[in-house]
Amino acid sequence: MADPYTTLGVARGASEKDIKSAYRKLAKELHPDRNKDNPKAAERFSEVTRAYDLLSDKDKRAQFDRGEIDADGNPAMPFGGGFGGGGPGGGMGGGFRGFGGGDGIDLDDILGGMFGGGRQGGGFGRNRPPPRGGNVQYRLKVSFTDAAAGKEQRITLGDGKTIDLKLPGGVEDGTQMRLKGKGEPGPGGAGDAIVIIEVGTHPFFKRDGQDVRLDLPITLEEAVNGAKVKVPTVDGAVMLTIAPGSSSGKVLRLKGKGFTRTNGTRGDQLVTLEIDLPQGDDDLVKRLEGWHDTRNPRARLGV
Repeated sequence: MADPYTTLGVARGASEKDIKSAYRKLAKELHPDRNKDNPKAAERFSEVTRAYDLLSDKDKRAQFDRGEIDADGNPAMPFGGGFGGGGPGGGMGGGFRGFGGGDGIDLDDILGGMFGGGRQGGGFGRNRPPPRGGNVQYRLKVSFTDAAAGKEQRITLGDGKTIDLKLPGGVEDGTQMRLKGKGEPGPGGAGDAIVIIEVGTHPFFKRDGQDVRLDLPITLEEAVNGAKVKVPTVDGAVMLTIAPGSSSGKVLRLKGKGFTRTNGTRGDQLVTLEIDLPQGDDDLVKRLEGWHDTRNPRARLGV
């Protein structure tokens, strides 16, 4: 293998951060999943990984800088074989770990989840499974009515592809959805996409568990005589029957017009009637002249 510093494009005095940054950039550019029609890129990816394996290990890097090992991690001896017992012909082979014994820096910690898990040894004797790519987070804003009705939502991923998502039952602000294999690519397969749902507020609907509440203004005439009125719901407007003599505060229930539960059923819409009296209506004042309501509607309050 060529000089690892040259392979990564860094100077000999480069810091660990610079080495890590150079590796990240090259690994993303050369990863086989992004260069399926370019076998040379796969070879280059392997060289870059081996170079990073060596330079990210403090002990090996020091041994290489002192000329004790070569770019492949083998002892830099003027004679062949040497220590015996390794690979064919008595050489140390690809499993040589260096004179210091031990692994030095843990590459899992250094990568910090870049490819989502452990990394293969890249010729240094590790038998870890190939790592998956890293997870990617997305935020998806969903309207109150769409969340309640469970309408499909379309999201555009980082690669430009769009996906139609079916919202889960019981969805609420902060709910997370996991899309398998839609994250960053990696040697062991792509990571996942984590979609965080942000449910918007509504100007007149309010959420109460899996139910939806609505304060509905009605006229005095509708309250006294009864009426059929149009009422908004998260699924669209419906007709609601108001019984004669309905008072403010009376709650009517519209079945199945709330949020979808985890079991697939839906909550209800609870409609609270509010009598809206006209302001400055002389005709209404005249009609009420001489009429007195002798009831005490506050009696239950003890007053």
